[in-house]
Amino acid sequence: QVQLVESGGGLVQPGGSLRLSCVASGNIVTVYDMGWYRQAPGKQRELVAIIRIRGDSDYADSVKGRFTMSRELAKNTATLEMNSLKPEDTAVYYCNAAVVTTTNQYANEFWGRGTQVTVSS
Repeated sequence: QVQLVESGGGLVQPGGSLRLSCVASGNIVTVYDMGWYRQAPGKQRELVAIIRIRGDSDYADSVKGRFTMSRELAKNTATLEMNSLKPEDTAVYYCNAAVVTTTNQYANEFWGRGTQVTVSS
């Protein structure tokens, strides 16, 4: 129905940078909110950043000033630029989107499979 595919994860040293990308595809009518979440081992999944269809965004306090999220409405894509990475940023990062499809007039939430980000020296 709707697929979210993340890319760009990997291993980086503390202080380094990574860029994550997410592409939404399928029988999409409208993508509303798009967000990035992360889940570290033994911890709950948490919101990292979100951009709403209106263009406003929110960031977790722990990443403000270091991470920047952007999206292209026409292409149903989102990116997460991560700078000054810290070991505590290590987690699986998931793309999330609220999507209206051709078979459901109400927005449903979809998740990608995740991409691993490891920050270590």
